[in-house]
Amino acid sequence: MSGNGSGQQDVHIDLGGLFRAVWDRRVKVLLATAGVAALAFGATKMIAPDYQSETRVLIESREPEFSGPNQVSQAGADRVFDESGISSQVQVLRSADLIKQVARNMKLHELKEFDPSAAPSALSDLLVMLGLKKNPLEMPPEERVLKEFNDKLQVYQVEKSRVIAISFTSKDRQLAAAVPNEMAKVYLALQSGAKLDTNSEASRWLEPEIANLREKVRDAEAKVAAYRASSDLLPTGETTNFATRQLTDISTELARVRGERANAEARAAGVRSALASGRAPDTITDVVGSQMIQRLKETEANLQAQVADLSTTLLDGHPRLKALKSQLEGIRGQIRTETRRILTSLENEAKVGELREQQLVQQLNALKAQSAQAGEEEVGLRALEREATAQRQLLETYLARYREATSRTVENATPADARVISNAVVPTSASFPKVLPITIVAALATFLLSCVVIMLGELFSGRALRPVSATGERLAPVRPRPALAASAADIPVVAAGTSPEVAPMADGDAVDLLPAAPASDTDADAAEAAAEPDFSIEAVAEHLRATGVRVAISVSPGGDEGSTATVMLARLLAEDGVKVVLIDLTGSACPTRLMARSAQLSGITNLLAGEVPFTDTIHADRFSDAHIIPQGDADPRQAMRGIERLKMIIDALTNAYDLVLVECGPADEMAVEKIAGRDGAEIILSAPSVSDERIVEVLTGFGAAGYRDIVLMTGQAETDPDYPDRDAA
Repeated sequence: MSGNGSGQQDVHIDLGGLFRAVWDRRVKVLLATAGVAALAFGATKMIAPDYQSETRVLIESREPEFSGPNQVSQAGADRVFDESGISSQVQVLRSADLIKQVARNMKLHELKEFDPSAAPSALSDLLVMLGLKKNPLEMPPEERVLKEFNDKLQVYQVEKSRVIAISFTSKDRQLAAAVPNEMAKVYLALQSGAKLDTNSEASRWLEPEIANLREKVRDAEAKVAAYRASSDLLPTGETTNFATRQLTDISTELARVRGERANAEARAAGVRSALASGRAPDTITDVVGSQMIQRLKETEANLQAQVADLSTTLLDGHPRLKALKSQLEGIRGQIRTETRRILTSLENEAKVGELREQQLVQQLNALKAQSAQAGEEEVGLRALEREATAQRQLLETYLARYREATSRTVENATPADARVISNAVVPTSASFPKVLPITIVAALATFLLSCVVIMLGELFSGRALRPVSATGERLAPVRPRPALAASAADIPVVAAGTSPEVAPMADGDAVDLLPAAPASDTDADAAEAAAEPDFSIEAVAEHLRATGVRVAISVSPGGDEGSTATVMLARLLAEDGVKVVLIDLTGSACPTRLMARSAQLSGITNLLAGEVPFTDTIHADRFSDAHIIPQGDADPRQAMRGIERLKMIIDALTNAYDLVLVECGPADEMAVEKIAGRDGAEIILSAPSVSDERIVEVLTGFGAAGYRDIVLMTGQAETDPDYPDRDAA
């Protein structure tokens, strides 16, 4: 158990003590466990058993192989049912109409199980008479059956699947299996009937719509034909009209004529160039290709051969050679003449092509104007065609849907979008009550509850709590140490109620070490107390109560362990009815962590610095009736400037409290003198787990400073066997 606002623990839960407390009461725990187990076993045996059975339905699209004469197969085209779709089908199965149909089919209103209010018990009648319960007979019988049916029905979706489970519970085995099967049957019939109704309604709605669309399509197509005739937009293809087609043809012819003319001009230019340059005309293709030129060239070749043959035997002036040469010149002249004739033919061909080109250009310009006008008129034609096409497509769609809908109006043509994959069977064992599990659970719960009650009682009484030091170590009970008496043999120790002896110190001073042993009513106790001094927390508390001390200054040379013992002293005094307040003047704020509910509370440093009023610094202890003034969160240096106010604060607290306990931590005698002076305050040396040499050293220092009466507190006394955990409270 940790303190609020602190990461350290001040109380340790003794787990061993908790289990020992349970073990000490084991007989009662076992008896309670056995009794509850017997009661649970008997009660479950007396309860009439309930039987449960379940039908499972798979939600899927079930279309016929051929929906109609014009429909394609839809096998494999299963619709996707999402989570919301499956949840909707669950709600359909839980709908009142479906349940009422099942109840009527199975005549459930005749069964007493589904109308228990028809024969109410005496207790039910009494509650109705007192107005604590509504009279069930005021409800119609059908509503009572529906309510009872819903209480026994459970419909849910199997996780991560499209399967819906229909579970029903009944006192009758046969009925528990028959109801889910009947529900699945009615559900499939309703699904199929809903499809038939949908198709019938679609057919009735489509018939007038189709007739209307037919008239609209007829009118639209008539408008298209009339507009085409009036605009002379005769179609010549799927995308062109007559004007566009004619323009395309003339453009093609014009390109051809221009090519032919250019070709003729090029050929004529070639012939003309050859004649002008004196080149042989037989190098020109058009000249070589002429049959006349070819014959003349053959004749020329023959004459040249004859001239060459005769030149070997005859002289150049021979008449025959002259005749042959004259014929050769004539043939060559004919060739030139024929070449010029070919040139003239080519020039004429080029002129004809030019004239043809001019005519085609004129026709092309005229057709361009006509085509532009036809394009403008086609805009209106396309609009009419689009309207007609849209109406025709809509008509075809409606016709297809109409044929599909009419084909599905036949019985069994539209199966439900679900099928039963698991029929309910007659159960062989009861679903409730489960005798053995209920008995085991009841026994286990009783056992655990008994143990928890015992442990809580130990915790709330404080018997299972053990205080721990600031370092987290549990404070073990400490007996008065004989070693201390041996090491401090020079310091006389006397029991409470006797005159203390004075022990000389090293510096010549003396200090009275008061063993705070409580007074005993018997001589034996007195003798034992005198023989063995008691420096326990209980003895110091008894000493403070007996002497009526109003202010006590606690010095802890061992640090937080001594401060923890001082906190235990304050709580012990508060348990005995002493109004005590503890002021935390330690540097580690150990008492604040152990007692305050938060480490950020205003405390003594805030009060000394003048930041908060007096009443805001006093806080209640978390585990006792004691009060604490915590360390606070003000600047310690600023607080030390007002240290002279501390005596006034302590004096003011003595007016409201029986004891003002100031924890100084490992302070020296000079610091104690600043806090309470030399007189009027009891000095407590809280030294658990501190060596004897250190205790003697501290006592010597206080004796040298002039302090005479010092109470030594070294820890807890040996615990009482009857109350082993009293000191932990």
